[in-house]
Amino acid sequence: MTTNHIENLRPVLESGLDALCIKLTKEQQNKIINYLIILSKWNSVYNLTAIRDPKEMMTHHVLDSLSAVPAFTEAQNVLDVGSGGGLPGMILAICYPDKKISMIDTVSKKTAFLNQAKAELGLNNVTVYSARVESLQVNQPFDVITSRAFSELNNFVNWSQHLLAEGGRFIAMKGVHPQGEMERLPEGWEVKEVRPLTVPGLDAERHLIFIQKTAA
Repeated sequence: MTTNHIENLRPVLESGLDALCIKLTKEQQNKIINYLIILSKWNSVYNLTAIRDPKEMMTHHVLDSLSAVPAFTEAQNVLDVGSGGGLPGMILAICYPDKKISMIDTVSKKTAFLNQAKAELGLNNVTVYSARVESLQVNQPFDVITSRAFSELNNFVNWSQHLLAEGGRFIAMKGVHPQGEMERLPEGWEVKEVRPLTVPGLDAERHLIFIQKTAA
């Protein structure tokens, strides 16, 4: 990525943050841009995302993930399932340095990238797991489990519900309103809220789906 590319990213990020009413320090903004530089560099070899243009990455990946950030204000210990190139996990970790953010993926080249990005960005609040989520065991369950374009809601809940703390919730990032998926949720789980998102510069439907255990 050239210096021009990098400088072109900054105004896109700044105007996106303004539109989303998210305040980040200059250091946090620099970390987001540096994250994109690392992602772009690795992407040329490891094909972490189909999007190649850094400006498109900023809109389709970073601003898309940032649009969900306010939903995690009260979370303390978050798991991002099928994190891939670190979305939304890396963005959450940069925005919330005081929260514990874990990311899991089955593809070793992706988790290698996540560990490299964690090291280069100095993200001490990040843990990376290279495993299938259904086989993961942890000492401390997560109060929020999230995913972005990972799998159908039914699978997402079934495969990771053993990792959710009592009273915790799932927050799934989806595109178009997933009515059919919501109707196929496993027994004992229900959608508490569907929150439409507006992503600056992206003309596409986005929704957050909040899922919790059905009240007894």
